[in-house]
Amino acid sequence: MLRPPVNKNEPRVNERIRKSPVRLIGEAGEQLGIVPIEEARARAREANLDLVEVGGSADPPVVKIMDWGRVKFEREKKAKESRKKTAVIDIKEVKFRPTIGDNDFNIKLHQSINFLKKGKKVKVTVFFRFRQLRRPELGTAILDKVTEQTRDVADVESRTRLEGRMMTMVLAPKALSGTKHAPAPAAAPAPAASAAS
Repeated sequence: MLRPPVNKNEPRVNERIRKSPVRLIGEAGEQLGIVPIEEARARAREANLDLVEVGGSADPPVVKIMDWGRVKFEREKKAKESRKKTAVIDIKEVKFRPTIGDNDFNIKLHQSINFLKKGKKVKVTVFFRFRQLRRPELGTAILDKVTEQTRDVADVESRTRLEGRMMTMVLAPKALSGTKHAPAPAAAPAPAASAAS
């Protein structure tokens, strides 16, 4: 009879527990003492539950009577929930050269703005070639120009000086709700103030 493969991250359950004697804990958490493994398995069967090794490194090993299927299901459900809650941040990279032409610059700038409008972060990278490394101000000028052109849709999250052969900046999109509704409250109090006076 072939056994299913053992998952190293899961505890030993029922017949997989080999050591004897064991320290037995009941379903409600009460200490039932040190008993032979056969007796612990028999008690678990009587309660229609599983025997699960919860402290395999202890001497003697600690085992508990529980509904392993339900516990395993709840663990998987919690792990799934936590994976759902972790936000996946999508970062798109747009690469520039220090001596980029106006047309190419505008195309890459347009790409960056489109990514930002879709709610993605943009990593702007300026790559330097050999002699260009002597002129880091060219890269700074490009990053300044990108910052200026995207100020309505993005905030600068981080910016680095020349590191190796590149200079980088990360742009984060401004909150869409903040940019859409920001002008409305500013405009609403002005007529109210003029009406009061």
